[in-house]
Amino acid sequence: MYNVIRNLHSYWAFLVLAVLIIATVNSIIKYASKKEYGPKDFRLALFTIIVSHIQLLVGLILYVVSPRMALFSELGMGGIMKDPMSRLYLIEHPVINIIALVFITMGYSKHKAKLSSHAKFKTISIFYTIGLVLLFSRIPWSIWLGL
Repeated sequence: MYNVIRNLHSYWAFLVLAVLIIATVNSIIKYASKKEYGPKDFRLALFTIIVSHIQLLVGLILYVVSPRMALFSELGMGGIMKDPMSRLYLIEHPVINIIALVFITMGYSKHKAKLSSHAKFKTISIFYTIGLVLLFSRIPWSIWLGL
């Protein structure tokens, strides 16, 4: 079960990153060119939030069923913080990625309250970019891409 969830979490991450990059670039370009906010833009922002939250749920399940959880009782928090790989998987990756999802969710929620297209695109651009940067910062690239 653990391997299935881990693979789902890894492969779904490609979809999340692709959709988030597309939504972010779309909003930046349309913000800069002062385009009108349309139904396709809304659907893209909505799809981004949906796939991101699915990834969060899969990640939380993975976190709970992970054999790494035993390290909390074996090493304690001090031991986990001293080991860079354990710290990344058990502390940094989950916490920073949850914060990234909070920014993405805030951007989506705040953009709906804006009345002008320019303000909608600006809000999405800012919050989705912050979320994207945070996600990129805590992906275990060497493991994920098999480097």
